[in-house]
Amino acid sequence: MMPTLYIGNRNYSSWSLRAWLLMRQAGIGFEARLLRLSDPQFAEKLAAIGAPPRVPVLVDDNFVVWDSLAIIEYLAERHAQAGIWPREPRARARARSICAEMHAGFGALRAGLPMNIEAQLPGRGQSPEVQRDVDRIVAMWSELRQVHANGGPFLFGAFCAADAYYAPVVSRFSTYMIAVPTPVRDYMETMLALPAMREWSEAACAEHDFLAYDEPYRSAPD
Repeated sequence: MMPTLYIGNRNYSSWSLRAWLLMRQAGIGFEARLLRLSDPQFAEKLAAIGAPPRVPVLVDDNFVVWDSLAIIEYLAERHAQAGIWPREPRARARARSICAEMHAGFGALRAGLPMNIEAQLPGRGQSPEVQRDVDRIVAMWSELRQVHANGGPFLFGAFCAADAYYAPVVSRFSTYMIAVPTPVRDYMETMLALPAMREWSEAACAEHDFLAYDEPYRSAPD
């Protein structure tokens, strides 16, 4: 039976994008099931499958895995040849390190620059704390692209979990028009041009599900 990945609104749910994009890029077949974040029964629907009230949630042969990082590790074990993590041990450790940093950190960026694919919001949400997070990510991406430039256009050469994990940040930098150096811009363009990223973004723009609590700085779009 094909796995089911429960996701939230594509326009807003950065954690859902991480798991969805990784599975698409890895060629893992699955059914995506959208649970709108505004659904008053959102928590009840997830509780019915034995999951906490957060997305993404993966159900594989009636086994439930939640939290994007746990889903990635589960998939890496189930699909060992899919290239979910880099093969070289130190590169693999570094990829896990930067995913863990994203998973646990960058709180100012999350709060100040929430993912909002269908919008263009230059200058919104800027603060010294947000800029520190931006600077850290830009430095990280720049170093990784320099080290792995000969292996391909992604953070570790070939696409891996680290790229899926930072895909929502690529989207944020695009939405808020963050100025970045050329190597980082090239990486962002590579990510945004992925057919799977384009598919997700097109679906996000078609949702028309405005959540005021996620966008306190603007009124509902026409």
